[in-house]
Amino acid sequence: MREKDFSSAITLKERAVSFLQLVAAGNVREAFQRYTVPEFYHHNPYFRGDAESLMTAMEENAAENPNKIFEVKHALEEGEIVAIHSLVKQNKEDIGAVVVHICRFQDERIVEMWDVGQPIPENSPNENGVF
Repeated sequence: MREKDFSSAITLKERAVSFLQLVAAGNVREAFQRYTVPEFYHHNPYFRGDAESLMTAMEENAAENPNKIFEVKHALEEGEIVAIHSLVKQNKEDIGAVVVHICRFQDERIVEMWDVGQPIPENSPNENGVF
């Protein structure tokens, strides 16, 4: 059984951001231990839908990209759903990608997650930029 190691005064939005920051920093197992339920599942089409498969992929990515940059641009919370709109760069030279993570919470922990990403093009006709 997992301990609650944080105050319930922390919003779900803050929990989701902290989870993603820990993952981006390479602290994948800690992130999952602190913020997800044992029955966690996800919808990333490149990996099996269980927590262990996603953790392994995240750890491999962190090992390959130890200088990853993760910048939250927007965070929205509605009921048990949190959406995080962010810039993810594998290193400082990387142009990056726009990523949206959607987390569904149950009892203040992430039970389900979706993620969608879009590489930032080098040359875009959109004068507004991606953010």
